[in-house]
Amino acid sequence: MARFRVRLILPLAIASFSFAFLLLAGPELVEITNLRSYTHPTHTRIVVDIGSLREFSSAELKEPDRIYVDIYQARLNPILHGKTFYEKCDYLKEIRIAQKTPTTVRVVAELDFGKVERYQVFPLFDPFRVVIDIFPRETAPAAPAAKSPQPPQPTASGYSMARQLGLGIQTVVIDPGHGGQDPGCISRRGSREKDIVLDVGLELKNLLIAGKGLDVVMTRESDIYIPLENRTVIANQKNADLFISIHANAHRNRKRQGVETFFLNFSPDPQVNEIAARENATSTKTIGEMKDTIMKIVRNSKIVESRELAEKIQKNLVKCLSQKYGPVQDLGVKGGPFWVLIGGEMPSVLVEISHLSNPREEERLRSPAYRKQVAQGIYEGILEYMRSLGKE
Repeated sequence: MARFRVRLILPLAIASFSFAFLLLAGPELVEITNLRSYTHPTHTRIVVDIGSLREFSSAELKEPDRIYVDIYQARLNPILHGKTFYEKCDYLKEIRIAQKTPTTVRVVAELDFGKVERYQVFPLFDPFRVVIDIFPRETAPAAPAAKSPQPPQPTASGYSMARQLGLGIQTVVIDPGHGGQDPGCISRRGSREKDIVLDVGLELKNLLIAGKGLDVVMTRESDIYIPLENRTVIANQKNADLFISIHANAHRNRKRQGVETFFLNFSPDPQVNEIAARENATSTKTIGEMKDTIMKIVRNSKIVESRELAEKIQKNLVKCLSQKYGPVQDLGVKGGPFWVLIGGEMPSVLVEISHLSNPREEERLRSPAYRKQVAQGIYEGILEYMRSLGKE
C-alpha cells in the first residue's frame, strides 16, 4: 500500500509544482486588435475582441460619468492605442481604449448616468471577448430618427455595383504620405512634406469624427516610416470604405502651382508619370514583380468609384481654397500608377494639396490656417461623395 500511495502523491506534487510555476510566470500577453460598437433601438453594445481567455474587471466613476473595463495580461495593437470612438446616441458620449499599464488594457465608456437605465459587462466565448451593454432610460432615444433614404446618383458611366447594392461609408483610412526616414519633398526653406501632410491628415480625422461620426483610421499619427505597400494593407485589414492618401507636390518648374487628385490607373501623361516615379521612389518591389503589379492595376475593380471620389474631392478642395485665398489652379483629376493605391479593396485616391516647390504655395502650406482649409476641402469632397451614394 505504501508504494501505491507514493505513485499517487508524486504526480500530484509535480502537478502542483507546474501550476505554481505558471502562476509565477503568468500567461503570455494577448494582443487586442479590435473594438466594435453598435447602437440598436434598445441599447448600445461594445465588444472588445480578445481571442484568448483573460481575466477582466469593471467599475464606474463619476465626474465625468464613466464605466471602465480593465483586461489583464493584454497589450494593445499600436494602431488602437489612445483611439476614441463615437456613437450616435445622447447617453454615450465616447468610447476610449488605451494601454493602462504594460500588461493591462483599459476600455472607458463615457456616459450620462442620468440617461442610462442600467449596464452590464460580461464575457462571450469561442472566440473570447468582453461585451458591455448599455441600456438608456425610456426618455432617452437610443439613436437619432432615421432620415428618408435618398436614391444614389449615377456616375458618368452609370450605376456602379456599390450604388446598385446601396452601400455606404463608415470607415475611412487617412494616409499622410511619407514619414520617418522618408521626408518626402523638402522646400528651399526646409519645409518637409511629411510634417505638412500629417497635420492635414489629423485635421481631416477630427472633421470626419466630429462632423459625421465616422470611424477613422490613420496609417500614421506620428513621424514614423511605413512602407508604401503596407498602407493599403492597413486599409484592407480595417475593412475600410475609403482610402485617402495626402501628399504635397513638387516640380522642376518653380512657377508650377495648383492642386490635383489621382486615382489608380495607367497614364500616358509624362507629368503624371514623373509624379508617380517620385512618390514610388521608396518602394521595395523589384522588376521581377512588375507583371504581378501591372495585373493588380488592370484588375482594379474600384476604378469607377475612385474616379468619382477623386472628382468630388478635387472640386471641393479647389472651391474651399479659392474662397479664402483667391483663384487656385485646378490641375484636375487623373489616373496614375501610384504604389500607395495598389491593392486597395475600396475607392482610393491620392491628393496633391499644393506645391512645396512654388514659393507662394510653400508659404501657404506653412500656415496652419491654410492646412485647415485644405482638410476642410477634402472633408467636403468626402461628404459630397457620400451624398452621391444616397448615404450621408
